[in-house]
This record gives sequence, C-alpha cells and structure tokens, in this order.
Amino acid sequence: MTTNTTLRNFRIVLWVLVVVAAIAATALYMFRPPQRPLGINGQEFALTSTKGGSFTQADLVGTPSLIFFGYTFCPDVCPTTLAETTAWRAQLGLSADDLRIIFVTVDPERDTTEMVKAYVEGFDPSVIGLVGTPEETEKAKAAFGVFSEKAGDVESEFYLVNHTALTFLIDKDGSFEGTIAYEEASDTALAKIDRLVKG
Repeated sequence: MTTNTTLRNFRIVLWVLVVVAAIAATALYMFRPPQRPLGINGQEFALTSTKGGSFTQADLVGTPSLIFFGYTFCPDVCPTTLAETTAWRAQLGLSADDLRIIFVTVDPERDTTEMVKAYVEGFDPSVIGLVGTPEETEKAKAAFGVFSEKAGDVESEFYLVNHTALTFLIDKDGSFEGTIAYEEASDTALAKIDRLVKG
C-alpha cells in the first residue's frame, strides 16, 4: 500500500468519525429530555419573601433570575456575590423587571425575614430575600442541590456556615440554564447573563 493510499484511507476514516460525531451531537440535542423547573430535580419549595407573601418554584416563571444561597453573617462569599450580581445587572443596563436577583438564606436559625430584607436591600432595594423554617430551607436546598453545614464553633452564636457558592441562572420559563461560579471572570459571567436574558 502506497503512502498516498494510506493517507487517503486515513482521511476517509477521520471524515467518517466527524460525521458520526455530528449525528450523535444532533441526536443528543434533538432528543434530550426537557429541562425540569429549577434544573436539578424539580422539587417544590415555599419560602417567605422579603417583598411580602410566599415565594415558590412557580414564582420563578415570568422573569429570568439569578439565585444565590448564603447567609447574612457570611464574611466574604455572600457579600461579594451580591455586590457582583447587582453590578453585572447594572453593567448590562438591565432593571429588576429584566432580571431578578434572589438571595436564599441557609441559616434560618439566625436569619430573620427582617434581617435578610435589610441585608439584601443594602446592595440593591430590588433584591429579593427568601427565608424559611429549617424544614422549608432544606426543601429549597434540595430543589437546587445546594449543600450547607455549620462550621467553626457550632455551639457559639458566631458560627460560620459552609455552603454551595454558585449563582443559579433560571430562565423566564423557570428552567435551569447554568451557573456562575464564585470569583468567575466578569466577562464570562456577563456573557452568561446576557444569553439568559435574551433567551
């Protein structure tokens, strides 16, 4: 077999592999299961909103949302994330009607509705805070696949809470569209949010 024949056969094999990969990717896209509300497991939840009344998974429908789980005593991750999300929204020229920012406390033992309201509105008056009982909080965490646990001196009132530090992107249909990692590059985060809103 000549070198030219070998190269020709190699190219044919490569093109066949490319075609097979393209068909497989198309099939995955066409036949993928529909996104569940919240994107994790579709569990229901109900929490008290700092804007008044109850907030459930049904309330996620209608407006794209950035959702973050944290707590008001958080020394670094939570204030940084709230500052970044409100800044990103402003940079994109978006209002609260275009994109909601929602903060869910994972520390129901200390975080009252009044405390969460004062905390989130210190970053932007439009930010929505959600508070629940320990049982309600666990359901909300499970709906998003969020982890949290007390850390440090757990017997002290000044304990810390380790928690998932992702911002969840939820589209206007209430479906999960991805996440923004803590300290992710701003240009990447802005691009994700822009895609989310333009949907």
